[in-house]
This record gives sequence, C-alpha cells and structure tokens, in this order.
Amino acid sequence: MSYAIGIDLGTTHSALAAVDLDLSEGDEIALSVLEVPQSTSPGQVESKKLLPSFLYVPHRGGQELPAGSLTLPWDAAPAFAVGELARTLGQKTPLRLVSSAKSWLGHAGVDRHAAILPIQSDEVDVERISPLAAQVAYLAHLRAAWNAKNEDAPIEEQDVVLTVPASFDPSARELTAEAARRAGLGHAVLLEEPQAALYSWIERSHGRWRDEVKLGDVILVVDLGGGTTDFSLIAVSEENGTLALRRVAVGNHILLGGDNMDLALAAIVRQRLEAEGKILDSFQSAVLVQACRGAKEILLGDGAPESVPVVVPTRGSKLVAGSIRTELLRSDVTQRIVEGFFPEVAIDARPIVRPRVALTEMGLPYAQDAAVTRHLAAFLSRQIEATGDLAGFTRREGARFLHPTAVLFNGGVLRSSVLRTRTMDAINAWLKADGVPAARMLEGADLDLAVARGAAYYAYVRRGKGVRIRGGTAKSYYVGVESAMPAVPGMDPPLSALCVAPFGMEEGTEAAPAKQELGLVVGEPVRFRFFESATRRDDAPGTMLERIGDDLAELPAIEATMPAEGRAVGDVVPVRLGAAVTEVGTLRLEAFPRNGTERWKVELDVRER
Repeated sequence: MSYAIGIDLGTTHSALAAVDLDLSEGDEIALSVLEVPQSTSPGQVESKKLLPSFLYVPHRGGQELPAGSLTLPWDAAPAFAVGELARTLGQKTPLRLVSSAKSWLGHAGVDRHAAILPIQSDEVDVERISPLAAQVAYLAHLRAAWNAKNEDAPIEEQDVVLTVPASFDPSARELTAEAARRAGLGHAVLLEEPQAALYSWIERSHGRWRDEVKLGDVILVVDLGGGTTDFSLIAVSEENGTLALRRVAVGNHILLGGDNMDLALAAIVRQRLEAEGKILDSFQSAVLVQACRGAKEILLGDGAPESVPVVVPTRGSKLVAGSIRTELLRSDVTQRIVEGFFPEVAIDARPIVRPRVALTEMGLPYAQDAAVTRHLAAFLSRQIEATGDLAGFTRREGARFLHPTAVLFNGGVLRSSVLRTRTMDAINAWLKADGVPAARMLEGADLDLAVARGAAYYAYVRRGKGVRIRGGTAKSYYVGVESAMPAVPGMDPPLSALCVAPFGMEEGTEAAPAKQELGLVVGEPVRFRFFESATRRDDAPGTMLERIGDDLAELPAIEATMPAEGRAVGDVVPVRLGAAVTEVGTLRLEAFPRNGTERWKVELDVRER
C-alpha cells in the first residue's frame, strides 16, 4: 500500500495523518488520523490522536517507576516517558519534564545539539538531552506507532511531510529535517504550519473552497499554539482562468502562546496564596503552572464553571492533607487572559519594548509584550504592500494596513470561542476604522489536527493532485560582502548585502549566479554573514544593497573553511555566487570560480560544531 503522510511536530502536541493513495482521487481523498499508542499511567497504554510533546526523565535505578511501567508495543524498556504519561508525571515533578523542545530547537542562542533540557532542573541525577534529541524522540515514537499498525507500508517508504512554523529560519528548518533523518523518516519535506492549516481547510471542504473565497480575497491565518504565535497572509489570485492560492507574507517568530498564559494565571494564584501567608518554593511554583494549564482549558471553554480547584502538593508529600488547595476563577481568566493577551488596541499600536536587565537566566527569548493584538497590528501594517505585485489586487487609498477579507484560526489556544471572537472583533474594528467591510471567519477548521491533516493533504498534492498553495521562500535572503579598503583605526570595513535568493523562490529550484564577481577567501577560517528581509519583495538575485538597514535582519553567522583546492592558504579566488532552495526549505549558497570546475557550497544550517 502507498500513503502520503503528514506529521505535525507541535510545541505541546504532535499528530500524524495519512492519505491512502490507493483510495484517493481528485477532491475525494481517504484521509485518516493515526491513533498513537502511548503510556497514560504506569503499565497502561492507550491510543490517542494527539501525542503530547512532553518527555519525562525518570529517576535512575527504577526507584521512581516499577519495571515495565513504560513498556510500549514496540519497546519493552524505553529510557524516557513520552506523551500523556510524561505530561502527567511532569505535573508532579516538573524539574524532570522536557517541554517546549520545539521552541528550543528554533533558539539560535543555544547549542541545539547540546544536552541542556530540562533547562530548569537542579537535580544532579537528571539525564539531560538536547532539543534535537527530544524532537527525535517524538518523531521516533510516531514512526514506531505507524509501523506497528502498518507493517506492509513502513513509514520510511512513504512520502512524508513534516511541518514547521512559518517563521522558522533556515537553521531551525535544517535541524528539523535532521531530526526526521535521525528518527528514521527518510527524506521528509517541510511545510509551514499556517499553510498546512489552510490545506486542511481546503481538504475538509471537499472541493467547495472555491465557493467560499473569491478573486482578490486575502486570507489571514492566525496560528496560536502552546509556545508560539504565527501570522501568514495568503492571497486568492487567478491562474489560467481558475482561482489559485499564493502565500504572500509571514510574520516573525514570536515566542508567545499558551505557555505564557499558564504563567500569567499561576502568578494570580501565587499572589493569592502569598496573601494568605503560603509561600511556594520553586518546585511548587512549577507544579502550579502545570495545574493552571489544565484549569485554563476548562475555564476558556464554552459553558465554563465559575471556578476550578487547583491543588499544589508539598515536595515528597503523599497525603492530600499535605497539599495546598485553592481555586482559579473564571473572572481571573477573563481579566488576565482576554484583557492581558488580547487588549483592544488601535491599528497603529506596536509591541511594547522595555529596557533589558543586563543579567538574565538562561531561557527562551520570549516576546517582551504579551499582547497578541499589538503583534498582529504591527504585522498587518508592515505587510501593507504584500499584494502589490499581484493582478486583481489594488491598495485602497488611505489604507494604513493590509486589509484581510477572511480569517482562518489554528492552534489549540484558539479552541476557545472567547479568544476567537475577541481577535475577530479587533481585526474588524481596524477594518471599520479604515472604512472597509468586516472580515469573515472561515469555518470548519479542526484546531487540534488541522496541521497534521493539511500536511498529509500537501503530501498528496505533491504528486500533482489537488490544490497547491504557491509561495516559495517567505523572505528574501542576502549574504554580507566586505568592502576592500585600507585599514582605519577603530573602523571595520563597510558591509554590503548581496541578494542571493529572492522572495517567493520555490523549493527545489536554483537562482542563476549573480553577475557580480566577488573574492572568496580559501584555506583559512572565515565567517559568512547572512541576512533576511520580509519586506523587500522586489530584489532579484544579484541586487547589491550598499547599506544594511532596518529592513534586513541578520541571521546567525556560519564559520567555515573553504578548501584551497591546490591554492595557497588565504588566497582570494574570483567567484560568482548562485543559490538554491532545497526541498526542505533551506538555503544553499554556491560559489563558482572564474576558471576551473570547483564548487564551494555553504548550507545555511548553522549547525553547532
């Protein structure tokens, strides 16, 4: 049998969906979601559609869990607990819980290959793992679960699509692809999560999506998950007389999501307890955050109760009497989550930036401003020209931001109708102020499984069937070029930026070498400085920017030694630069010498060495 498989490797949940290629044709496809076997309590295995993206490191020596507690159908003695049981154990002992590994994988400020998780642990017997290894563990679990149920169609022989945040830089994309290879998934192709969500909406419409959108529509995808917020814009254009979809913009990688909300609610409860004279230690504070996560999901749901009890045990206590009991109120959620994270702001509002303290704990680079609506206002304002080069789209005179006509929500946080309504109200208030009609919400999205389902549909589309969203690279990419000038005390040589990959360059394609001839230093350690821009859409390969302004953001540099190929160390070889975007969405830079057949290649993977 043959399948097209999609995997959502999420911050808080992962899932796998598949299209049976033997039973699918056109708009009618046979798509299913894998029920993933996982430990739900010591010695008990259940199958669930979602695999929580948590990993628990048990005490060594078996004193915490009896032998056989973690046994899975394909592994009698796993080293870690993965999934539901890991999350449950982590609520009691959070210092042994690995969470948000995906966010750490996208954090260029740490060594993603180093064993640093759980980052908050102060226990000496915790066997730490790397962010990359944690992602490998989740993918390996999904691979084993699939193969156990599909022995005649092993996953490594299927077409696999793996999703990443739209804002992941080439480094994080390549690391995700590396995790897939290490997990035995073969050559997995990457897809941006907001696109996957829209693919799922298309698939679930059974071909009727063209009746719900029209030429000139701009679809805003708001993806708010456990750890990140992503925005994307997809335009409804026309190709060969039929409607087509084109991704025209993505936002920055914003570490802001459900985790932030859990911390906010925990702060309310902690203040309440401290007012009663009950001071929590670091262990109890971590447990409190996990407890507030569950309470939040209840209180944000439809028909929520007035309050939910919260229990915080003392360290090592086995008695309920030794626990601290309190409650989280629905009014707490309304005040702190709705008003704090989704405040009513004007379209010209921008995220608040505060002065940083010089010293900080090691952690993720979370967004300084928790207001999702301010980040969204900034994104729409910044992308006002995103559809300027598309036929059928005109910018309204006096417009202050790009006007979306439809909104698609994705991410577990937005299961709450309260938060979806609040976000729509904010968007439509901005549209009304600009004198344009309100946007509509696209219905029918499965907020928990949309990304996995959409990825499976995209794997099917890659075979030349179904509806494909065009877009290519979400940004333009540049390489730094140092000016040749005499040494000047206290002054570095000026740096220019050469465009090597334009906005919208499709995966699996190459750009012709730039006309400029540059000098490549060979035989000694050098640094390649790369830049990206989400707003410079018209720069073609070979465009040289004499000045690096605010519209360019620098990526982590690559340190390498280019082989001398028989030349002397430090020689400068005249070369022209070309670039290719690989199937997994990473950028490969190639230098072609004036004379000879050598090729010097640099992949923008920024792997720590």
